[in-house]
Amino acid sequence: MDSNYSMFAKLYDRLFDLDLYRDWDHFVQANVDSRASKRVLDLAGGSGRLAVLLAKQGYQTTLLDLSSEMLSLANQHAEENHVRLDLIQADMTDDWPLVDSFPLITSFADSLNYLPDLQTLQQTLIQVFHHLKKGGKFLFDVITPYQVKVGYDNYMYNNDDDPTHIFMWTSFPGDDVNSVDHDLKFFVYDDQLDAFKLVREIHHEQTYPIKKYIAILEKIGFTNIKVTADFGRSPVSDQTTRAFFSVEKA
Repeated sequence: MDSNYSMFAKLYDRLFDLDLYRDWDHFVQANVDSRASKRVLDLAGGSGRLAVLLAKQGYQTTLLDLSSEMLSLANQHAEENHVRLDLIQADMTDDWPLVDSFPLITSFADSLNYLPDLQTLQQTLIQVFHHLKKGGKFLFDVITPYQVKVGYDNYMYNNDDDPTHIFMWTSFPGDDVNSVDHDLKFFVYDDQLDAFKLVREIHHEQTYPIKKYIAILEKIGFTNIKVTADFGRSPVSDQTTRAFFSVEKA
């Protein structure tokens, strides 16, 4: 893990607030039957923060992600917490290299918003449907057009709590409707050079009106579609920034 992206993955991972993962975990627990089989696939699960929380609660957890660097971090977090994760490297838009189907599939933290268009979104949701057991649930979240247009309008965030790892985040409108680009910069102090090294990525996110997601889900065959806000604590409104979905395979 010596590449520039490996460094970015580590820096990006340490940036996230663990309380957010606890909220995602609470959303999962509130939407699953405690008597159901404790097998779960965390789709695009990144560094495994949620997967570890689920594994610590007795779930047999599989994590699928495209990034080998993120999967290495997930393995590290699993070892630190003395749990086991089944790690699969794959593109979620392609046929997944999995024979099993799951009673529960999750995908949070904007994962589906990183898909570039409706075609790849639909391809991914078809794979979810294919690998979900009958009667199983798919839980996910997405940012909303309101978040893109209002929440990320001229958005800037700086974090210099650690003077050796300074983070700068700027957002600006993407080229497509309801899209946003995030310019993420880390300035990491190098003792040997006595200077800061820049580690930078541009992240593109694309979203759609909630009705569009519902239409695609229904077209694929998902049923019992429920949409909420605030990790399931509130109904959605025209000012909802993040929508939480609970859907089933009939």
